[in-house]
Amino acid sequence: MNKNLWLLALCQGLFLTNNVVFIAINGLVGLQLAPYGWMATLPVMGYVVGGALATGLVARTQQRWGRQVSFQIGLAVALGSALLGALAVFSGSFWLLCAATVVAGYYSANGQLYRFAAAELAAPPFRDKAISLVLAGGLLGAVAGPNLASHTRTLLSVPFAGAYVALAGVALLSMLCMAAIRFDAPPPRSAMAAPAGRSVGQLLREPAFVVATLGAALGYGVMNLLMAATPLAMQVCGYAFDDAALVLEWHVIGMFAPGFFTGHLIQRLGVLPVMGAGVLLNLACVAVALMGVDLHHFGIALFLLGVGWNFLFTGSTTLALQAYRPEEKDRAQAAINFFVFATMALTSFASGALVTTQGWTLLNYGSLAPIALTGVALLWLALRRKA
Repeated sequence: MNKNLWLLALCQGLFLTNNVVFIAINGLVGLQLAPYGWMATLPVMGYVVGGALATGLVARTQQRWGRQVSFQIGLAVALGSALLGALAVFSGSFWLLCAATVVAGYYSANGQLYRFAAAELAAPPFRDKAISLVLAGGLLGAVAGPNLASHTRTLLSVPFAGAYVALAGVALLSMLCMAAIRFDAPPPRSAMAAPAGRSVGQLLREPAFVVATLGAALGYGVMNLLMAATPLAMQVCGYAFDDAALVLEWHVIGMFAPGFFTGHLIQRLGVLPVMGAGVLLNLACVAVALMGVDLHHFGIALFLLGVGWNFLFTGSTTLALQAYRPEEKDRAQAAINFFVFATMALTSFASGALVTTQGWTLLNYGSLAPIALTGVALLWLALRRKA
């Protein structure tokens, strides 16, 4: 584990700080500004729609200029979109807020590649642990994100405007850290003239790649469905914003604290068993959430959801690395992230619409279908490999 990996883990932590603040406040700000209540999570949806739309552009930028330049462009977009979000709150414009989050999606599309960049910074025998370590950097976001949202919520005259301004500062700090990382130089332009390797369509006929994509997309989708709705559900139940921030803090701790040992578990037990454990933890999350709406129910359920996401997402990333060749990495990673963002966009909208019209209980029952589908896909691949 070298200096570059630790710096990239720090950048991952700052990236998650941005994400957690967005999750904590965008739905609530949206509820204040939206013409109708069911539109409250459109700003959350805008963030992931922007990420989905940006995946192709980010892949081309990575291929043309390399990791560092592309990551720095993403951070510059993060800076601008945070300031645009502050302007939207000051002006009371719901649609400007949605536009700001769509623009911020470009940063998210870059940040989702940090885990793949980690694998390239480590020697092949340590790639599982490198991915796990960089994802563990999200612990910074677990602590800093909710606290930043809470302490900056009333910092300026308009509620939550200070949080967006603070995120601009987070982007600047991340740009400094990124500048100190030494990535491999991008290939010469002559090498990019004719893309080598299989097309995305051909990759999607590779069973391991399909299951890796499905695990990442549905794992993120279920997590996002329940997480994005939690602040709204807790507000309906009469909890204060600080209570929701505490629950989100423990959720993100669950997402990233296992990063210190998930890579070791994958090396010891295998990638499919670890992903299977993630499915079981998601089921446990739903079971706890259906038991009641006390504060500890929200906290335990969201913590289990976070650990389940970590096992599924780290495992999916490791499985994907086994399914594509180095010359296919940009299109393969872009394809995976496109499906992740598309699923998150759907669940971001569905979470707000369902929790405000049908309630928290139905939302949890609805999450059982994608959890079951993920489990079936893992079982299918395991049986196929034994055959």
